[in-house]
Parts: sequence; structure tokens; C-alpha cells
Amino acid sequence: MTVSSPHARTGMLRPDGSRVRVLVVDDEASLAELLSMALRYEGWEVRCAGDGAGAVRSAREARPDAVVLGMMLPDMDGPAVLRGLRRERPDVPVLFLTAKDAVEDRIAGLTAGGDDYVTKPFSLEEVVARLRGLIRRSGAVTGRSESLLVVGDLMLDEDSHEVSRGGQGIHLTATEFELLRFLMRNPRRVLSKAQILDRVWSYDFGGRANVVELYISYLRKKIDAGRAPMIHTRRGAGYLIKPAA
Repeated sequence: MTVSSPHARTGMLRPDGSRVRVLVVDDEASLAELLSMALRYEGWEVRCAGDGAGAVRSAREARPDAVVLGMMLPDMDGPAVLRGLRRERPDVPVLFLTAKDAVEDRIAGLTAGGDDYVTKPFSLEEVVARLRGLIRRSGAVTGRSESLLVVGDLMLDEDSHEVSRGGQGIHLTATEFELLRFLMRNPRRVLSKAQILDRVWSYDFGGRANVVELYISYLRKKIDAGRAPMIHTRRGAGYLIKPAA
């Protein structure tokens, strides 16, 4: 299944001008769909496979530029799938999804030739950032991605993780940075608490929407303190960021 979005970002392109292709391999359908949504937002084409045989077949047909690969699949484990993928695409970068405390999974994945890994539960933004780095380093894309986000006098560099407003540097924690990045990627758009939880925290965070309110308040103290506000609440709907009036 190939999916794409007409409203997605297109900062990274293949040398022929087509969209980056990513293969997501995991037998957990809800997780694969969440990952697919996040990757489509980047402007990438996405294929999903729920088992190892399907993954190898998709790699042969779609020629992906990167693969997100679960460690345990119904028919074979991650390292075995990786060997099959590399027969089809010898240089394709592979990002493993591993269990939170399974150190042996991470070692096995990297020993088998995986390029990187993230542990479940994870931030979707982290997966996207890791993939962008792997794809850039592989040479599968032309130029470099557009790393600078600008809303009004607020600037965020996705590569250097530097943030400033009106030329004045702002220090953010890792989570505050991911939250601000998600807001700035969607200027003037109201984002619900559920959307923010899915993109900034883990996919199974348990609906603890109060953590969103807490981190929005942290951001406001750093971004809006003593200035015209940029972060706004739409009661019953969510939050948005827009240039100060």
C-alpha cells in the first residue's frame, strides 16, 4: 500500500525529483499507521508490510530509500528480514524499532547491519528526525532538507536545535523543542491535545492530556514572556501558533 499527502512538506527529494520512499515494517497495524501518517506529512511515499516476506517483496518492488523495521515479526526476526532487504537494496539505511528494555535487540540489530534504532514507546518526531539524518547521509536525496522553520520573528533550526525570537536565543528542553517544532510546522492550525500527544510523546501515552497543558505553559514562559503572545489556546479544540499581532 502506497500512501501520500498532497499537503505534505517536500523538503527532501530524490535525484530524479520524485518523493523519498520509506518502507515501514511492523506487525502492529496501529503503530504502522501512525508512522505512515508522520512520514506522509514529510512529503514521503510510504509502503507498509506486516511480515518479513512482505517486507522483502516491497523492497524489491518499491526500491525504498529507507526502512523502519520492527525486531519481531510473525515469520522471522528483524536481523533475518534485514538480510533479505539488503539482498534487494544493499545500501538502504534501516532504522530498527526495539523494545524499551531489550538491550539484546539493539545489539542484535546493529550487529546485523542496522544503521540506527529507537526504543518503544517513542516520539514520532524522533523517528522522522532519525530517518531524515539516515537518508541525507546515504546520499539518496539531492541537496539538503529545509531545516529552518520561521513563524513571525520566531526561528527554529531543526538540524542545530537552535531557537530564537527577535534574534534572542531561547533554551528549550528536548520535549519543549519537539512541541514547538510541531506547532511551528503547522502555523495558524489548531492542533488537538490528542494530535500533540501522538506526535510529541509516545503513540501509547495513555491520553494524559494534562501533560500537554503543562508543556504549553512551559513554552509560553520562554517564547511569549514579556512579548506579544504567539501561542494561543482554542478552548475545547487545542492550541496554535501564529505571528504576534
